[in-house]
Amino acid sequence: MPEAIVIGLGKSGVAAARLLKQEGWEVELSDSSTSPTLLEQQQQLAKEQIPVKLGHVPDLDNTHLPKLIVVSPGVPWDIPILLKARELGIETIGEMELAWRHLQNIPWVSITGTNGKTTTTALTAAIFQAAGFNAPACGNIGLAACEVALNQKQIEEDAQETIQNPKSKIQNRIDWVIGELSSYQIESSVTLSPRIGIWTTFTPDHLARHKTLENYYNIKAKLLKNSQLQILNGDDVYLNKVGLNHWPNAYWTSVKGADFLIGEKGFYIENGWVIEKLSANSQPQQIVEVSALRMVGEHNQQNLLMSVGAARLAGINIEAISRAVSEFPGVPHRLEHICTWSGIDFINDSKATNYDAAEVGLASVKSPAILIAGGEAKAGDDTGWLSKIQAKAAAVLLIGNAANAFAQRLEEVGYSNYEIVQTMEKAVPKSAELAKQYQASVVLLSPACASFDQYPNFEVRGEHFCQLSLNWVDKMKE
Repeated sequence: MPEAIVIGLGKSGVAAARLLKQEGWEVELSDSSTSPTLLEQQQQLAKEQIPVKLGHVPDLDNTHLPKLIVVSPGVPWDIPILLKARELGIETIGEMELAWRHLQNIPWVSITGTNGKTTTTALTAAIFQAAGFNAPACGNIGLAACEVALNQKQIEEDAQETIQNPKSKIQNRIDWVIGELSSYQIESSVTLSPRIGIWTTFTPDHLARHKTLENYYNIKAKLLKNSQLQILNGDDVYLNKVGLNHWPNAYWTSVKGADFLIGEKGFYIENGWVIEKLSANSQPQQIVEVSALRMVGEHNQQNLLMSVGAARLAGINIEAISRAVSEFPGVPHRLEHICTWSGIDFINDSKATNYDAAEVGLASVKSPAILIAGGEAKAGDDTGWLSKIQAKAAAVLLIGNAANAFAQRLEEVGYSNYEIVQTMEKAVPKSAELAKQYQASVVLLSPACASFDQYPNFEVRGEHFCQLSLNWVDKMKE
């Protein structure tokens, strides 16, 4: 039995195994599934002396037990093997916790929330980088956290070499880690304590894994409680309700102005400007014009407030913030403009994997819109999303496993202009045809579902929509 087992052969699991190997651990990777891609990875890692067992669950019945088990974010925290490991006293942690243990001397900004965290993470990293910091984005976005730890280790080794050989080049030490953390990553982190913690939104999601809303809330709250400084979205209904009772020392945000700010310090929008108020006695200060941000929608103004808040709490100057905000292009798969044909914009919002995110997607585009929705449905309240469809969608095309259930829900609310097309290949040309017919401004992929029924992840789904849309437009130009 190896000293350490890493469960889950994703990007995070591979990075964790490499980091442990570099630290001198005898390490083994294990994954319960198998595929041609995983077999390729298995062969690659074998060259690095990291054995990989596919279609396999580790056996903890023998006497030679591992000292450590590291879990990839996608692996549920309560599967039998992990419950048994904890019973046996085997240290069991997530990949994010392993990375933190190697990077805890560097300040972190950690962003969590049901929706909005990817845009907030990307914008925060862009601002910190514009200010001259080496501040990689990692976790659910960019690099795996253990990849950042590996990079930092390399930098430290290079620094030692520079002492011996002053002519050798060394890259800049990492100044800040900007981490996007899902509830899965927080759940399996024991000691992670960021300098700044951001909570973007809170709505029901991942309840199949976390069982109750209270469990889900408490997992998110753990990250914020462990953060030295806290920034919370005061316009989020749930977070607003718990307010100062739960978070008396937080910096709150509001797009609605100073009168809506919870408490006496935070960041808000007034007269088209992001304003900071850092204490009860401080004077409000203008930081950046909201119009500098290219992304549409009130939710993106909220993301802007939280990113600017993190930057200001880190001491970043106004000029660097303004430059980064005006140059920020947005995030792939989140209200991403793909192309325009005959005045119709094709917009990829594949990252909208739940009802709340999809409702925001519809709210952010011009109407009427042709909506493509469906996939693997999640638990949650669909009423706001359905009413937004009634208000803004000229027609809805349904794909994937959820198509029939979504059709039934649309019927129940009296919306009948939908069609079950099942696949993206059928949805894109049909959406263009309907957009012409209804003089719609937008074709919007905003699925309100996970992608796993038809795609490995939401990125592949979004890329497929983009490619089909571009191919359609090229064909129409011929």
